[in-house]
Amino acid sequence: MGSLSKADEAQLKAQLEDAVLSCNERCLYQSAKWAAELLNSLPATDDNGSETDVDSPMSDPPPPRTPSGHVARDPTEARLEARELHKFLLAKTYFDCREHDRCAAVFLPGSLPKGSIQPTSSPSAKSKLPGKGKARIGTPTKPRISIGAMQGLSQKALFLALYAKYIAGEKRMNEDSEMILGPQDGGVTINKELVGVSAVLEEWFDNLPSSGRRPQGWLEYLYGIVLAKGKNEQLALEYFIRSVELYPYNWGAWQELASLLGTTEELKDIGPRLPTNLMAFIFNVYASQELYQANDQIHDALSSILNYFPDSAFLKTQRALLYYHAKDFDEAENIFSNLLITDPHRIDSLDCYSNILYVMGMRPKLAFLAQIAMTTDKFRPETCCVVGNYFSLKSEHEKAVMYFRRALILDRNFLSAWTLMGHEYVEMKNTHAAIESYRRAVDVNRKDYRAWYGLGQTYEVLEMHSYALFYHQRAAALRPYDPKLWMAVGLCFGKVDKFTNAIRAYKRALVAGSYYDGGAGSSFGSGETSGLGGGILDPDVLYQIALLYERVSDMPECAAYMELVLAQEEGADYDESTGEGANGVGVTPTTTKARLWLARWEYMRGMYQRAMELANELCQDGFEVEDAKALVRDIRARMERERGDGR
Repeated sequence: MGSLSKADEAQLKAQLEDAVLSCNERCLYQSAKWAAELLNSLPATDDNGSETDVDSPMSDPPPPRTPSGHVARDPTEARLEARELHKFLLAKTYFDCREHDRCAAVFLPGSLPKGSIQPTSSPSAKSKLPGKGKARIGTPTKPRISIGAMQGLSQKALFLALYAKYIAGEKRMNEDSEMILGPQDGGVTINKELVGVSAVLEEWFDNLPSSGRRPQGWLEYLYGIVLAKGKNEQLALEYFIRSVELYPYNWGAWQELASLLGTTEELKDIGPRLPTNLMAFIFNVYASQELYQANDQIHDALSSILNYFPDSAFLKTQRALLYYHAKDFDEAENIFSNLLITDPHRIDSLDCYSNILYVMGMRPKLAFLAQIAMTTDKFRPETCCVVGNYFSLKSEHEKAVMYFRRALILDRNFLSAWTLMGHEYVEMKNTHAAIESYRRAVDVNRKDYRAWYGLGQTYEVLEMHSYALFYHQRAAALRPYDPKLWMAVGLCFGKVDKFTNAIRAYKRALVAGSYYDGGAGSSFGSGETSGLGGGILDPDVLYQIALLYERVSDMPECAAYMELVLAQEEGADYDESTGEGANGVGVTPTTTKARLWLARWEYMRGMYQRAMELANELCQDGFEVEDAKALVRDIRARMERERGDGR
């Protein structure tokens, strides 16, 4: 198995097995699924199915195990877990049956809900009920249980109880939320259990040094989630880092950590603080992909991990997403297609696959994908996005919006649905709903450059160019090597009469264009090309730069850029004698306009021969023929008049 020794391989298997068991016990089912899929993507060995290798440190001597069968890390915790085993099994059963309040009450009995019939009624009892004030996370709030009760619980039981409270709060929050983009939907509904969960965890961590107990990483993970929900992101980041240090194989903690990183610089800053192991390596690839980094270094790192897990659908998906972000849709589509053949019931990331098929215009394949997803599970947000993209490709935008709304009913934080719904509202000319959809998308994920770009495009439609400029700049900051975004920035600078800044932005677009090959698809998914490869500069960008130099009365620079536009017809370093060089763009409306401008410029400068050559070329090109013929007549008349004056 690559460079891993047999003992290392056995240890890795044991750690992944333990991760599946530990995450399942704590009802972290997505993390458990991730670890199980990674475990089963390891190459087959010749140990006849034995769980551990004979050379593994997990086999001799056998370490102590809990009643559930996985390795115990702390004798004190193992003793507490064994004592509360029956209660824990009851609580987990309640959680599996989605009775989250009952699950929490097994270990943390609390007061009855408001409005319920109380056995007794007294002023003292009423004073203990939670107040109606809007408490925020981090404010002093008395926990409903004493620290003594918490000390009597194992960390696993406390985690399950508090996690059940958190999930119950999330469920009630979704139930209390208004209709998607309805008149009362402000997107500010909160989880009312966060304050209580935060207070319990805060007190638990305050008393941890004096308790003599060793943390395991699970409560740190939960506290990080609560802090992130309360917008205390810096402290949340610290607790997530602490969680992955204590228990690296909880993939959910790595995902939450990645969601708090806004730039590659932040990723580099936390790098030295992370544990040095395989999970940190996978996290670096995943976080880089989430930050839209698709360079050779990331691809090489991913290839190294795939040597260990050659059949991992998750890692192959990361490869496909890297190609997707780099606009290499053919490679991305090929990987997703093979994944669909290997595991046709896998719904994860199918929304991204449907985006690729949409941009490539592969309607039959998108219809097939929608049929498979609907047959597998029609109540997954990914499935709704796939079907929504199918209807969008058919130009049935109302039906597309309906399915994107369904996706958001299932998961209000599903980023793709918000962004795609914004695109549909733009197509329907409903700018108000489009702006609100994009705003909700950036509330979910500030790194979504598509939503920022969509906001800019929508404000351009409204001719509010100062607003559009702000949002396009945010998008360009997230994707500095996307020429389409810099072109949008340059256009907005021109609209607000900041011509020097517009010129700089268009030049950035030229530089960024060299990082991409010409492909089918733009940042906004409109099917336009995002750049030109092979050493060819984008003639449209060059022409816009030339016009801006004309606006600032720098005519020599304007003429120089118009000449550059013409040079793109034959390509870079084109040799007429040998016919070798990069293929040019040929004659286009843009190059024709540049040729007409240069012909008039040469005519004004008195360079009649050059002006006549350019005007004759215009007559042959088939564009602007009438203007070219008129210019030829003017040039001939001027030349004849000057010859007459000379005689």
